[in-house]
Amino acid sequence: MQRLILASGSPRRKELLARIGVPFDVMVSGIDESLGDHDHAETFALAMSREKARDIAARLQGEGLHAGCLVLAADTVVAREGHILGKPVDRADAERMLRLLSGSWHDVITGMTLLRADTGEAQSAAETTRVKFRELDETLIRRYLETDEPSDKAGAYAVQGFGAVLVERIVGDYYNVMGLPIQRLSGMLEEFGTEPLSWLDSREPEQGI
Repeated sequence: MQRLILASGSPRRKELLARIGVPFDVMVSGIDESLGDHDHAETFALAMSREKARDIAARLQGEGLHAGCLVLAADTVVAREGHILGKPVDRADAERMLRLLSGSWHDVITGMTLLRADTGEAQSAAETTRVKFRELDETLIRRYLETDEPSDKAGAYAVQGFGAVLVERIVGDYYNVMGLPIQRLSGMLEEFGTEPLSWLDSREPEQGI
């Protein structure tokens, strides 16, 4: 079996990848995730995922560990009316984002790249999920900011956490909002010869009484 390397330290991505039963190791990319001149959410997310994957592949090659390694990199952004909302720089920025998203629809876009570290063969794809926030009053915004959950989240919220109370509707892949679209990823892994739940085949059969 190929050795899968997740190019992310995100607890959410590690949790989601574990759910599909593919063994993996973690190497965190040091790529700068600032927006720079990018103004198109999907293009930016895909570009970031490619750069992260190449960064980890280069490190593996430098350490002579690249043989048989498949690198998975992802980047998730929030966009409202074409404007990208990254991770807030401080509490005031998080508050600004929450007010902007209040009562409206926005897109959550994840760009993913799978890259063979030894050959450079790569495949990239993007997944978009539509999310609508409820109207947020002053009390709810203040209470959510006090949880500190928004501080390192794109769009200043986490749907799998306290941020669930902010969301009115989701159209598309829920797991994409968490940071890793499972269905799309499963198909990509299969194309690279890594089958989800394949570890089940190697389990010892249970012994009867």
